[in-house]
Amino acid sequence: MSDAEPRTVRVVPNGPLMVQGPVRIEMPDGQIVESDRFMVAVCTCRRSKDYPLCDTSHRCRKRPGAPAKRDAPADKVASAERPA
Repeated sequence: MSDAEPRTVRVVPNGPLMVQGPVRIEMPDGQIVESDRFMVAVCTCRRSKDYPLCDTSHRCRKRPGAPAKRDAPADKVASAERPA
């Protein structure tokens, strides 16, 4: 990639940084993480087991302002438990 071609980085709200690959990430401890994928998701929540790469662990946490999950209506649950 030449200096004339800027690398694309997209910020995903409540998600990772999407970086146009391939990438080489230098960690604070000196470790090098490389990916040759065309688009790389870099974790921003620090919950990923593959940190600094995203494994979608951010989807498990409750987002501020997100509506609470609803339970299935009682009639749907009851019909699912009855034998056919």
